[in-house]
Amino acid sequence: MSQSENRTIRKSDNIQILHLDNHTIVVNKRSGDIVQGDKTGDKPLPEEIKEYLKKKFNKPGNVFCGVVHRLDRPTTGALVFARTSKGLSRLNEQFRQGVPKKTYWAIVEKMPAQKNGRLEHYLKKNERQNKSYAHDKEVSGSKKAVLEYKWLASSDKYHLLEVQLETGRHHQIRCQLGQIGCIIKGDLKYGAKRSNKDGSICLHARKLSFEHPTSKELIAVEAPVPNDPLWKFFEKEMTK
Repeated sequence: MSQSENRTIRKSDNIQILHLDNHTIVVNKRSGDIVQGDKTGDKPLPEEIKEYLKKKFNKPGNVFCGVVHRLDRPTTGALVFARTSKGLSRLNEQFRQGVPKKTYWAIVEKMPAQKNGRLEHYLKKNERQNKSYAHDKEVSGSKKAVLEYKWLASSDKYHLLEVQLETGRHHQIRCQLGQIGCIIKGDLKYGAKRSNKDGSICLHARKLSFEHPTSKELIAVEAPVPNDPLWKFFEKEMTK
């Protein structure tokens, strides 16, 4: 299957495919999808992808779908999985080295004091609460977290920020933006005034680029925003 024919977005069985080749598959994760099984017992996204691939390619045996990276359950956007063990090991190494480029969009309740900025904190995860706390200085058990953000657009009540991650920590964007008062819409865990009706938070993995594990070609995808009036407003603002 050629690389070029997979540039168009396809939908099948409610999974939105952003890219597909022999070694990788990139999907537009929906809010509520879980990347790995948990105590809820809900079907993980990789199992849905396996079913899709088995049907699409009429595979008689087991189908491989390896988890490369993760997005929080209420978060949406571009997520890559490996279709082969070789692809998985090579993609895992890329992500470990921080080679892939990830760009997020976040809708926040408050305008940041500076339109563009770089945030450096030390995050410490509370396992019991499944929540991270930001510290200005290193504390025992903390990990350094770095991101850059820039303001893109505003509505009457909310503001769209673009975020580039330099590190990949637990709930990093949610925690760091919350620390400067820019709480993500719908994110009750980090201080939002109210939840979103669908249980989502307004954090979207907008763009993802990585090196193909075998061909070395640059794979770059852009994930459409959720079908929500506020997201659609901001998407329209960005195309003006």
